[in-house]
Amino acid sequence: MNDQPTAARVLVVDDDPTVSDVVRRYLERAGFAVDNAGDGPTALALAALRSPDLVVLDLMLPGMSGLEVCRRLRRESDVPVVMLTALGEESDRVVGFETGADDYVTKPFSPRELALRVQSVLRRTGRGNPDAADAGPLVDRDLSLDLVARTAQRAGRPLALTVREFDLLVHFLRYPRRAFSRAELLQQVWGWTFGDQATVTVHVRRLREKVEHEPQHPRRIVTVWGVGYRYEPEDSDA
Repeated sequence: MNDQPTAARVLVVDDDPTVSDVVRRYLERAGFAVDNAGDGPTALALAALRSPDLVVLDLMLPGMSGLEVCRRLRRESDVPVVMLTALGEESDRVVGFETGADDYVTKPFSPRELALRVQSVLRRTGRGNPDAADAGPLVDRDLSLDLVARTAQRAGRPLALTVREFDLLVHFLRYPRRAFSRAELLQQVWGWTFGDQATVTVHVRRLREKVEHEPQHPRRIVTVWGVGYRYEPEDSDA
């Protein structure tokens, strides 16, 4: 009987055969099982067939764009998505995050860095984390998070959260009433010592749409002007 853990499966979607091959070799060297696709329809078919643990997705694909592939993936699952792009504009990164990407790597990139990013995102899913089984639920009135199953509910209904949205909400619930700057959240939730702080802003906005009763007038994830954000438990209401 083979007691070895199953390798995490990564789907790499890039129409450049050289880039795709280099990424595949680095990820396999890091211990991942890798599938490759050169276009959107093939990627979606492979994702449905093989159920990857993570998707590395090029933004600029022929025919169906990476953004459209990400949108369609999000309709079917919460599989983590690391977006690859030659575009460096903030607006492109924001659109990627709003579509549901969990991380963003700009070309040209270091394949070793990409492998580390993939490992980081998968680690946040609880895969191979021995401490995950000891984690109890986090609850704030109608909002509850199961850290072992990595599921979230609001008023008894499942919440569709991306990996980063889930991690950000966990962080807020673990440290209620404490103000965090965007730079602190970027480091403590994303694990980045530097990066675009608009990433945090986009994720907070998306999270508010899912956990607030009135997202335009948030009471849970509140803005601390000149600082960042603070989580106010509803149990603190008078």
